[in-house]
Amino acid sequence: MFIKFTRHCFLYLMVSVLVAASGCAVESSKAAPESTNSSAADTRNAAAPNGAMIDIEPNSPADTVRVFYKYLREKKFREAIYLTNLRPAVEGLTDSELKEFQVDFESVAAVVPEQLQINGEIVSGDQATVTAKLPDEDGKTQVQEIKLRRDGDVWVILSADGEAEKRIKQEGKNYFYSLRISTHEDEARQMLDRITKAEMVFALQNKNLYGDLGQLVATGFLPSDAQSSESTGYKYSVALNADKTSYTAKAAPAEYGKTGKLTFTVELNDKKEAHLTSKDLGK
Repeated sequence: MFIKFTRHCFLYLMVSVLVAASGCAVESSKAAPESTNSSAADTRNAAAPNGAMIDIEPNSPADTVRVFYKYLREKKFREAIYLTNLRPAVEGLTDSELKEFQVDFESVAAVVPEQLQINGEIVSGDQATVTAKLPDEDGKTQVQEIKLRRDGDVWVILSADGEAEKRIKQEGKNYFYSLRISTHEDEARQMLDRITKAEMVFALQNKNLYGDLGQLVATGFLPSDAQSSESTGYKYSVALNADKTSYTAKAAPAEYGKTGKLTFTVELNDKKEAHLTSKDLGK
């Protein structure tokens, strides 16, 4: 799918920022990104060899899209975001701060096709639409639309909608941090729901006895990243009672205030019904 910087994308953010070496001055990485200028031959060669293609003019909307995905593929995340209306969220971030989002953005870069097939470009005044073949949420390649607008003499990819763009301008560098927290908290709720369902199936197959987190992963009921906070931002745990007839599942922020603020708990009542609660424990 077209990588949109929205809450439930990737991404979680959708692009992030690789960084030059940690500790480099932010000014050094704030230089304007590589120009989208390229010869007509170069841009034609950049298109995929199969299916519909167009001639891509230098500095055109299609050229901006081409360069955006090129930067993503090359993990030049700061430069990629500079081509979108998310730029205010990156400009104030130092390289070391950007690096905190590297894992999230690399997961986005991993789905960018090696050869981007741009099929069309429609320009109407200061608005433009580019169509390109991109993977959707299921990994299937489909023709999708990418919206752009002209800002001065450059085209900007509209990765965030109008409401999000206002928020980005207000929050600046804090936008990605708050987005990461809200995304990880949503994912934590979803993971605990998966754990609850996994325990139900596990108990049915094991004489009404529940399993610990390792067992649920080993049986394939849960993904392996439930045992790591690197990509999830949360630490998950399942505590069984002495006879394994009940359990308590928890999700706690790996780094309070950075990857999440709420701690989630699932407990069973007397009827074996799961109940989810959340609380900001300040840690």
